[in-house]
Amino acid sequence: MEASTSQSIHARDGTPIVFETVGNGQNRIAFCHSLAMDRSFWRPVVDALGEDTTALIWDARGHGQSGKPAGPYTVELFADDLAAIFDALGWDDAVVCGASMGGCVALAFAGGHAGKLSGLGLFDTTAWYGPTAESDWLARADKARENGLASMVDFQVTRWFTDAFREANPDTVEMCVNAFLANDIDAYYETCLMLGRADLRAALPGIDVPVEIVVGREDYATPPEMAEALRTAIAGAEMEIIEDGRHLTPLEYPERLASHVRKIIERRAA
Repeated sequence: MEASTSQSIHARDGTPIVFETVGNGQNRIAFCHSLAMDRSFWRPVVDALGEDTTALIWDARGHGQSGKPAGPYTVELFADDLAAIFDALGWDDAVVCGASMGGCVALAFAGGHAGKLSGLGLFDTTAWYGPTAESDWLARADKARENGLASMVDFQVTRWFTDAFREANPDTVEMCVNAFLANDIDAYYETCLMLGRADLRAALPGIDVPVEIVVGREDYATPPEMAEALRTAIAGAEMEIIEDGRHLTPLEYPERLASHVRKIIERRAA
């Protein structure tokens, strides 16, 4: 599936948000990428979807080609940016899927824009990073600012992918490393602080659309226990643990993730 030419809108505060739509099918899917990645993160999953879909991929503020304003950032603000893209496209609703940070944005969208949501995919993510989240994420942000993003690459790649995947797919690893290193350090800093503050737990009981949750067994960033907390709190949510997966399952297992997106579509139609 070929992508359209990139487009942009201006968010309510004037920040430019860059996006593309892929395909021209009747089933609309919006994808929210992981921290420090960009919209290209989702291409393998989008390419595995059928011709009956239209996929929206976008660069969250502070990432990719979108604007990088001063903070503070919030996941609710990111969700509002996505809602503004929907309005620009004339989309009444769509399935929204997110990985890691993008999952938090998807949950914020569910909480703040429920009328625009027809299904939810939560991949390698959480509603809350725990009682020490603010200090943990601040430490990560400080490390990036003091030592540079390059100092974090070795840690990140082992966190993102299993050893076998890294060995077999050096091009994918290189793509992610390049995307990571291209980040604006101030925007990365603010996004880390955002994730430390994020707490979407109050939105979970009110979600009443089909929900698919996926997590890697070896995900050390948002482990299966966090995914199980989502499954328990969201009525009717279904979950898969991928035994040989780590944190970026959409890149390790794009076909499997695409099958979960299709399952959301099927459950919505049932």
